[in-house]
Amino acid sequence: MLCNKNTVLVGKKILLVPYRIEHVAKYHAWMENEELRTLTASEPLTLDQEYEMQQKWQMDEDKLTFIILAREGDAFIPDTVNPTDSQVSSLPMVGDVNIFFSGTPLSVSESANSPPFDDGQEFTAEAEIMIAEPLYRRRGYAQEALRLVFQYVTVPVKMPHSIPPTSLITRISDKNTPSIKLFERLGFRITKHVEVFEEVELRWNAL
Repeated sequence: MLCNKNTVLVGKKILLVPYRIEHVAKYHAWMENEELRTLTASEPLTLDQEYEMQQKWQMDEDKLTFIILAREGDAFIPDTVNPTDSQVSSLPMVGDVNIFFSGTPLSVSESANSPPFDDGQEFTAEAEIMIAEPLYRRRGYAQEALRLVFQYVTVPVKMPHSIPPTSLITRISDKNTPSIKLFERLGFRITKHVEVFEEVELRWNAL
């Protein structure tokens, strides 16, 4: 997505950076793992196809992608930093987080007094998270990555067109208990069980 082309989101444990060409080889290596492809419902791609996909994602207005980098050491990283800065580019890639937009959103102010529909089509922002590197799992990185990206898309001035939090959803395998619990800790609740796909849908709940 062009709006985050030069955006870095700085957290305590991680940084979120736009998916750039220098990340493709590592991402491709991750996606050669059959288990990761199954968990992310991804098809195997050649390295050339992966490079083409990176370019497509960068221009796609319906998909927001950040690569998750692990902070190491105590080096100070300012809140405003460029993704090409050596402080950033030297950090290890550990996963990615995505938001898929569907439909036409109402603004946050409009949604306060209107149903979450525009021209009859519900707007949703579907979140996906992957910590691909096993050594970096169960460290709280996924939860912090989701908090950062949710703040980015829902807080006015963070993104050119912020969205109402109630549009946030996720779809997860009904057997993936750790991921379900992760989203529940962030305020999501199961609203649908799609047995044919063996998955549950969770939506953010303000209550």
